[in-house]
Amino acid sequence: MKEHKLLQRRIAAAALVVCLALQPQMTIYAAPSGSVSGAAALSEPQIQAQGAVVIDAASGEILYGKNADTKYYPASITKLMTALLVIENCSLDSTVTFSKTATTNLESGAVSLGMVEGDQLTVRECLYALLLKSANEVGNALAEHVAGSISAFADLMNQKAAALGCTNTHFVNPHGLNDSNHYTTPYDMALIARAAFANSVLREIDTTLSYKLPATKTSAVRTISMGHKMMYPNDSRYYEGIIGGKTGFTSLAGNTLVTGAERNGVRLVAVVMKASGTHYTDTKALLDYGFAKMAARGTASAGPAVLPSAGPSAIQDSGSAQPSPSAQPAQSPATQPAPSPSAQSFGWVQDGTGWYYVKADGSRAAGEWLLLEDADYWIDSNGYMATGWRLFVNGDWYYFHSSGAMATKCWVLDNGKWFYVGDQGPMLKNTVTPDGYTLDADGVWTGN
Repeated sequence: MKEHKLLQRRIAAAALVVCLALQPQMTIYAAPSGSVSGAAALSEPQIQAQGAVVIDAASGEILYGKNADTKYYPASITKLMTALLVIENCSLDSTVTFSKTATTNLESGAVSLGMVEGDQLTVRECLYALLLKSANEVGNALAEHVAGSISAFADLMNQKAAALGCTNTHFVNPHGLNDSNHYTTPYDMALIARAAFANSVLREIDTTLSYKLPATKTSAVRTISMGHKMMYPNDSRYYEGIIGGKTGFTSLAGNTLVTGAERNGVRLVAVVMKASGTHYTDTKALLDYGFAKMAARGTASAGPAVLPSAGPSAIQDSGSAQPSPSAQPAQSPATQPAPSPSAQSFGWVQDGTGWYYVKADGSRAAGEWLLLEDADYWIDSNGYMATGWRLFVNGDWYYFHSSGAMATKCWVLDNGKWFYVGDQGPMLKNTVTPDGYTLDADGVWTGN
């Protein structure tokens, strides 16, 4: 029976999978039981900043927001986006040569390392200077290194923001210095930080407390220190479980702060914007509330709930009706699909793009199903393991866990909407689930 089911899927998908490069970072839940969550009894945090949000990084759900969709100047928290794009597009060991434009295109009083035209650092050294010291000319130099010019890099920033689901963000520079056309919202910034903190290289750099930079034309060897005070264990503002963050300040932005923290398997992202000296206390209040809310949910059985929407789906297709799984960047699997083959000639292999499978004959799987250890995996036509949503040519949507295994008989929460995948794999539509919940023609739980 298992082999017959697999053959049916292979036949249905033999021509092509409509690969939309989707990997929504969603939470997969067991079938809901329908009772009320204990989180409702929590008191909301008292936030002094004008804008703030804390989200569950796994699902993108807003746990608390204050003016979460209001546009503010971000200041140097912009550099999280810059760092992410640099890491995704450059070798860390390549050399960055500072131009005259990079070192002089700064406003008065901007934080700087004092780099001059002709100075050189590696990309890795620049990233430490960018995230720890918040050096603005370093942001310019990295932008030129990646894209050839600051304006071209800003275009990449805006493209990336849109791909992450940001709908109220526009960047014009890589550092966040004042510009009326450079803005984002607390929620959009949380989506950017969520992607940044999913990158292990960025997290490693971003949680380093001090780093030694080599000598330059105008400076001897020097040590730079992290600006985010919640990372220092001996500081009263230290927050246990912190995994990354970035400070910001300009005259127009006020204090801005992004912070990621993880406890007991729960990862949160907190963003504070337009604060006046309360950015650390506000952040602590946001994270404390978020962890308490998630913990309360863990002690109660919760049914599907309508969550704050992350905005319209970014999916593009040939005009066909779709559910609303959101487009998200690819990310390494949270759990490996199988042990990486260090001493074998076939099996799972991971590279910088993702996981692929080498078959016993030495060929690489592509555009096909694999049945491994009683789990079904789909290998995209590019040869890499599928994760997230995939739309097959027969019109069926399938969801694949971050491990690559096809999801069955479970609820999927995406962009504030609940979907259900059946025991054969396809998402159910226009029916009632086995546990009694009604799905509409797009597969979305109707609330009944």
